[in-house]
Amino acid sequence: MGNRLSKIYTRTGDDGSTGLGDGVRIAKYDIRMHAIGDVDETNCAIGLLITELPVDDDLQPWLTRIQHRLFDLGGELCLPDYELIKIEHVTELEQWLDQLNEDLPMLKDFILPGGSRAAAVCHQARVISRRAERVIAQLAAADSPSQIPGVRPALASYINRLSDFLFVAARVIARRNGGSEVLWQHGQ
Repeated sequence: MGNRLSKIYTRTGDDGSTGLGDGVRIAKYDIRMHAIGDVDETNCAIGLLITELPVDDDLQPWLTRIQHRLFDLGGELCLPDYELIKIEHVTELEQWLDQLNEDLPMLKDFILPGGSRAAAVCHQARVISRRAERVIAQLAAADSPSQIPGVRPALASYINRLSDFLFVAARVIARRNGGSEVLWQHGQ
């Protein structure tokens, strides 16, 4: 990171614009800024999830690594043509996902978000990441009004796989310590 913030407020955004990492200014309502914000919100939700888990929880190192990757992902959105998220990062998430899913029973019903506070927070992180995924897909399909280059496939795959990972992690968390998942009962 070449530039450090010595002063948090600059007043340059008072006109409704914001600066990307390369200095280009775009509207704060640009779809790219929505994507960056949703990725940031996903990271915050994962931070909250981390505080809900025991310090020595097996998920802690993975979730912390994911937080760093989300910062990279936001950086890549902020610096078009800059590659930080690689297909290896997607593969890593898939390996973690497979490892978590290995001991879970096959799903036969939909699951309601809940089971425990930590599982509910994990589900919340999942739905926020799904929103980020939708906005990133929109950015990739249409590009932003600012005509800045689009989204690389590895970035889109990472955010997609992350929501899958968080779904399976929520299932694991809900089943801990004799807990259970809350199954949807049709018609209730």
